[in-house]
Amino acid sequence: MTTTQQDCQALDEQDPLRPLRDLFLIPEGTLYLDGNSLGAMPRSAPARVADVVTREWGADLIQSWNKNGWFMQPRKVGDKIARLIGADPGTVVATDSTSVNLFKVLSAAMTLAAADRPNAKRILSERSNFPTDLYIAEALCKERGFELVLVEPHGIVEALTADVAVLMLTHVNYRTGAMHDMPAVTAAAHAAGALMLWDLAHSAGAVPVDLTGAGADYAVGCGYKYLNGGPGAPAFVWVNPRHAERFWQPLAGWWGHATPFDFTPDYRPAPGIARYQCGTQPMISLAALECGVDTLLASEELGGMAALRKKSLALTDLFIGLVDERCQGHGLGLATPLGHAQRGSQVCLTRDEGAYAIVQALIARGVVGDYRAGDPSSGSGRTGSKDILRFGFTPLYIGFEDVWTAVEHLRQVLESGEWQRPEFNTKHAVT
Repeated sequence: MTTTQQDCQALDEQDPLRPLRDLFLIPEGTLYLDGNSLGAMPRSAPARVADVVTREWGADLIQSWNKNGWFMQPRKVGDKIARLIGADPGTVVATDSTSVNLFKVLSAAMTLAAADRPNAKRILSERSNFPTDLYIAEALCKERGFELVLVEPHGIVEALTADVAVLMLTHVNYRTGAMHDMPAVTAAAHAAGALMLWDLAHSAGAVPVDLTGAGADYAVGCGYKYLNGGPGAPAFVWVNPRHAERFWQPLAGWWGHATPFDFTPDYRPAPGIARYQCGTQPMISLAALECGVDTLLASEELGGMAALRKKSLALTDLFIGLVDERCQGHGLGLATPLGHAQRGSQVCLTRDEGAYAIVQALIARGVVGDYRAGDPSSGSGRTGSKDILRFGFTPLYIGFEDVWTAVEHLRQVLESGEWQRPEFNTKHAVT
């Protein structure tokens, strides 16, 4: 049955999460489907950041470390993030970047594995994992004498041999939106004797996550995507309490010291997750990140992550169905799994040619998605070497009529051929 614009308007009117859209400042005329790359700005962020700059820094100056709670801010924000990822209070800290945090926990995991299973010298991951994760792992393997082994997603469990020290995966794949079964994969890793490290960059704030229930060992995640913390926002790191104090993390900076203001020449790591801090923390950025996390916590009275997930699936189902219905014959394929249990909060379309230009033409119309290049070395998987048009669906601020309108613009761009215009085929530095 054909879905009309009026049908989508009716869905918006019935949506209990619709008031959450007012928590964001989204430019008029923009359909923002790129929250999986950079979340929209919370309405509270400009005033909060201005207050940090003018009052806390400008007036209170260095007193703000005590007076305004700066010293505890990484752990305060971490405790809020913990509510979104199934972690206990005091086990998450907001700090540094995802790449830096991955270096910390992967290094700690390798040290732990070397102590417990000295013959396990492999780090296992999927070939299509986000590149920074693979780069960090490659560098650490070279330094530590380990081997990085990359397999296709369907080969992960089979590759969990006795010599695997750590299984390192991103929960939701950045290119396809495919989502791993966290409890099942974690259990398989543990059954093989390996430690389990999850990257939640495309999960935290997008899908329900239960690190504690899954029994994971380590996790990192991003602050500027679905957590809406702003460009370059601090990331976060979680360590299962059973591992947190067994070893130092490798970046033994003064903020991870047990008593940093004793200024002793020797390093004594802080208890628990606090030792995963390193240098002085960015207070302005942490203030913006807290505003972003608070937009997600505002959903708790409306059903929380379960309600957001239900709407996310409805939005992505609608988008997939409308593209299939209205854009047939234009060479679009679907990289994202149809099954709800295997899908994150994004939809990735494929095309043999013109994907970048199509995205640019949509952006010119106010429909903001993004593009990811195909991988010519990939001969298998859902995408192969095809280029990807990627669309993120953040249920906090995306509505059902937005989805209908976005697909209508996509149909017009394809049917008119306007994507072939030269200005849409000139690539920018950031795609």
